[in-house]
This record gives sequence, C-alpha cells and structure tokens, in this order.
Amino acid sequence: MPIKDVFLPLVGQPREQTLAAIEKCVAVAADLGARITALALEDEVFVRPKVIRPGDPEPAEAGGSNELGDTQQLISAFSHAAARANVRAQSRSAKVPADQLALTLAEHARFADLTLVPVKPHDSRTEHIIEALLFESGRPLLLCPEQHVDELRPEFENVMIAWDHSARAARAVGDALPILQAAASVRVLTVTDDKTEAMAQSGMSLVDHLREHGIHATFETTEGGGSSTGKVLGSWANSHAIDAIVMGAYHHSRLNEIVWGGVTKTVIGEPPCWVMISY
Repeated sequence: MPIKDVFLPLVGQPREQTLAAIEKCVAVAADLGARITALALEDEVFVRPKVIRPGDPEPAEAGGSNELGDTQQLISAFSHAAARANVRAQSRSAKVPADQLALTLAEHARFADLTLVPVKPHDSRTEHIIEALLFESGRPLLLCPEQHVDELRPEFENVMIAWDHSARAARAVGDALPILQAAASVRVLTVTDDKTEAMAQSGMSLVDHLREHGIHATFETTEGGGSSTGKVLGSWANSHAIDAIVMGAYHHSRLNEIVWGGVTKTVIGEPPCWVMISY
C-alpha cells in the first residue's frame, strides 16, 4: 500500500537545524506524493497572575508584539516549505499539559501512514516523544537527524534493512515496502560475529520475499568487532552512502518502566541518516 498521508509533529524551539529538518521532511512528503499534516504543540504552562500596584510601570510584552512565538515560527516554516514543494499540506497548533504532549502526538499519528520526526541528538524530550509515537500510535516513524540535515536527500535511492531476524524487523520491512520498491539499491544487513547457516537462510528468505514485490535486494553480514550493533549500523551506513535505514524497534517492560534495547537507544539518540523504524 502506498504512503499517501504523513504526519509531522512540531515541538520545541525553531533552531536553524530544526527549520532545515522541517524543509527536508516536507520534501520527503512531496517525493512520496503524500499529503502532510503538521501539528505544533507547546506546553500549557500555568502563569500565576502578578499583582500590579498603582504607580508601577506596565509590563512589556515578552518578545515584542510583532515577534512570532516558537510555535508560530515552526508553523510558518512548515507552510513556506509546503508552498515551495507544491505539496498538499495542512497544519494547526495547540497548547496541552506537558505530561500529555507526547501522547497527544501519538493519538494524531494513528491517522497517518507514516510519522516524520526531526531528531535532536541525545535529547531526552525527543526520545520521550519517539517512545510514545512508536508504542502508542501503531504506525511507523521516519527519523530525520537534525545534526546531519545538510547531507540528507529526500529521495531514498540507497536503502539498508537492519535485519535481526525478529518479528519487529519483519514488520518494519512490511511498512517500508513503498520506499523499498522505489529505491535503486536495497541491502539486507545482519550484524554478527558468528554467522550461522540459519542466519544466512533467514537473510536469503527475506531477499526472496522482497523479489516477489519487485525489489532486487542483496544480503550480507558484517562483524560487530566489539562495538555496539547500533554504532556498527551507523558506521556501515556512512561508509556505504546509505540514504535510509529500515529497522524494527525493541523494548521490554519491567516494573512498569520502558527500557530501550541497546540498538534502538543508540540509533534514536543519534540517527546516522534517515531511519524508518517500526514496532
């Protein structure tokens, strides 16, 4: 099924890299031929009224009356990017309690085929939002690393599937089929220091499955060499000019706390390129 409806959460300050990431996300929607919907949220903060005594000077408006707030700047950047890309777009903004912000985004993401997420490196708030989107929306995410935004291309010609033979990796492949079908090169990669016959058979079975969808992929393995799998994936992607990684997420619950798996944590903390991730 093609990707026709994408969602873009807009949260935080309109930093230069964030605005550039918005531009790239809109370009991806245009390349997919999809409608893009942006939702800009800010914390609903209670401000205690101040007592003004007679004779006190009137308080100045914060930031000046003609200056746009952070949310308005994010929406404005989105609107201008959508106009330049000639893509169908809609947007709105709202204030919500801080503890409801991530869940609110996840609820809106349920009505899109794909959610695009600008990612600040090793940012706890961004990771919390990604966590909610992954586990509460039921939809795949496409992570846009702000620190690499200048090098990102909106066309995914070279795609790598991070294949760990799991059900979640299989789900990610299914979600990514439209992107894989449009790619010029698809490489299935397993990180292992102990390649087995079963592992090779699993990879080749995926290649055979993809062929039925018109995707001519290759399978290979690479050694971890003592590094974390997440870092190995990032290094491999960089050295092979990969535009996007497709992978499944992993987590387990203990005492009602979500604990990220090591690979997921590394990639979400600092994606090396576009990363499409499913759970």
